[in-house]
Amino acid sequence: MSPTPAGNRGKRTHRVHVVSDVHGNATDLARAGEGADALICLGDLILFLDYAVPARGIFPDLFGAENARRLIALRTARRFDEARDLGTRLWAGIDGDRAEVVEQAVRAQYTELFAAFPTPTYATYGNVDMPRLWQEYARPGTTVLDGERAEIGGRVFGFVGGGLRTPMRTPFEISDEEYAAKIEAVGEVDVLCTHIPPEVPELVYDTVARRFERGSRALLEAIRRTRPRYALFGHVHQPLVRRMRIGATECVNVGHFASTGRPWALEW
Repeated sequence: MSPTPAGNRGKRTHRVHVVSDVHGNATDLARAGEGADALICLGDLILFLDYAVPARGIFPDLFGAENARRLIALRTARRFDEARDLGTRLWAGIDGDRAEVVEQAVRAQYTELFAAFPTPTYATYGNVDMPRLWQEYARPGTTVLDGERAEIGGRVFGFVGGGLRTPMRTPFEISDEEYAAKIEAVGEVDVLCTHIPPEVPELVYDTVARRFERGSRALLEAIRRTRPRYALFGHVHQPLVRRMRIGATECVNVGHFASTGRPWALEW
């Protein structure tokens, strides 16, 4: 271990662990806060469809792994109209209201996932989450923030959840204007925490899906204008670039927690 610099002797070190794109990985989530003062979760808790393991998730539970593989192939080929047609045909064979069936499955996942959060946890929504359900499942010690700030260890963290509208039509996609308003509400912070990345080609391109995901231009402009120390995000599971500087800000994709099971650590 290297010696403590003279200027830091007697000062407490703070450490937070950051995860994103949990997608049902409750087992590793329960351990994600070990050794940290707090856990930060940047959303996408539920697992609807696993591109790497088509047999996992709400969709294959309802329609089988083969149909999941067909849907993944259509989406990967950007044949979104055909993908929606497939979904429509499959849902026609399900008894009960579609929204109620999905909500019941999401609630089952949220019950397990929110129980796995350590104390304290600071969390914001991903684009596949259902925000209206979160307050039902967030226990004492879990703080849900969106367009809001929190102080952790003397630093100010800002949180903005959700994603922008895409042909995928995931549950929590909002307009560019609504997203920009939340970024504006957060203002100047030390660490800016979002689900989606800023609109930078290297940060939004997924090398496995072979497509550009949606990033936020408003987020990019805020980073340039307010100069946070860090901008942390997820959303892009296999990015071309995981880390880069934009001016004074270190921009970090904290990783696809569903597959790695490892949080990203920030110390100061």
